[in-house]
Amino acid sequence: MSAVPNEIAIATTERMVLAPARYVLLPVAHLLTGYTVKAMERKIERGDWEEGKVWRHAPDGHIMIDMQGYHRWVESR
Repeated sequence: MSAVPNEIAIATTERMVLAPARYVLLPVAHLLTGYTVKAMERKIERGDWEEGKVWRHAPDGHIMIDMQGYHRWVESR
């Protein structure tokens, strides 16, 4: 019996633990919130979501949604 099948069996029985991310890209925020990417872009453009509170620019220029800030925004309404 080869060692490879045993290694595969061990690797598939291990569990991965994922922690929620505070900052997520717009497509991930879409999956988490239900808002389309375009709807979130409009909220940012109109100023409904303040930079530094609900979103920010990552060092590479991408827009990141702060999920804690998003939750605060939802609960403030």
